[in-house]
Amino acid sequence: MRLLLVEDDPALGPQLRERFGREGFAVDLADNGIDACHLGATEPYDLVILDLGLPRKSGMDVLRQWRADGIAVPVLVLTARDAWHERVDGIKAGADDYLGKPFHIEELIVRAHALLRRGREARATELRVAGFVLDETRQCLIGDAGNAIPLTGTEFRLLRYFLHHPGEVLSKSRLTEHVYEYDADRDSNVIEVYVRRLREKLGNDVIRTRRGQGYVLEQGA
Repeated sequence: MRLLLVEDDPALGPQLRERFGREGFAVDLADNGIDACHLGATEPYDLVILDLGLPRKSGMDVLRQWRADGIAVPVLVLTARDAWHERVDGIKAGADDYLGKPFHIEELIVRAHALLRRGREARATELRVAGFVLDETRQCLIGDAGNAIPLTGTEFRLLRYFLHHPGEVLSKSRLTEHVYEYDADRDSNVIEVYVRRLREKLGNDVIRTRRGQGYVLEQGA
């Protein structure tokens, strides 16, 4: 899953980027409203964490612009703890959740995962595939007997994206956009390698190839 983190604090921004990276997100960091507005309008993010107090263009204006342009990505806004009016205005402008500063990073992570779950059709708290549960904390597969199968960071991000979009035809370019960060070397052919590795772990019939289109995670797999 791909995350846009918009935070101008020179210490907090990199700290959050590193922490969400360990959570299995591909994270892009913007430290001002102009860059944030551009990235949100041109890159396919699954979630945005948006500080409202930004230089060059306020977070509120960025959010309003996105919503006016029809960009429906889930947005969690960060506000000053005592700025209740910012929270109200943020929700009115189209924010999906908010968190006051200062905050505990663990709460931010839980809220981020909750927003992503809202978009899932099943509303289930677990992601299941081929008799396994995807453990999002340890980033591995857990079998019915409790056995753990490790996943690399890219395998984890790719499988989690498949599980959030079961039954959908996902092109290699779309998978690449949601698995890698903005400045990463995006070779879509590498996706074939990681799909093959996932098939070795899950079985060949779980992820189907649609020639000329992409891949499909079979529903009910």
